[in-house]
Amino acid sequence: MNTHKCPNIEEFKAILKKHDLKATPQRLAVHEAMMGLGHASADMVTEAIKEKGTAKVTVASVYNILTHLAMLGVYHYRLSANNKMYFDVNTFKHLHFYDQMNHVFRDVIDDELVSLIESHLSRKRVKGYKIEGFDIQLVGRPTRKKYTIG
Repeated sequence: MNTHKCPNIEEFKAILKKHDLKATPQRLAVHEAMMGLGHASADMVTEAIKEKGTAKVTVASVYNILTHLAMLGVYHYRLSANNKMYFDVNTFKHLHFYDQMNHVFRDVIDDELVSLIESHLSRKRVKGYKIEGFDIQLVGRPTRKKYTIG
């Protein structure tokens, strides 16, 4: 898998098979929606699936699929400032920007910064713990009205 992309449908099917999960129409529809959305809540994914008409789903079933796939490492999850769970289709190392007015996540791809952080952390110790990774989220809001989403 490429460093900076989510799994395509064929790669996703292989991941499901590896975990002894069937490639159900609902799971495929969820992943297809996530590929288009990038970061999304169960509500957003459900709406995208219903608009496309690819599978019959409920918000609860979509949330369960997203949560299960996140537990398997297929997606990452993020809790927003408005206490809503968002899922991230990109599991490679990257930072996030969170727009706290519009409750939207965006990826920040900066391999140089990620390398600097990893290098710095490799020299640090946290007593009683092994550092396995990091999760950095930049938080901001639009500076002008024209940048408001929605």
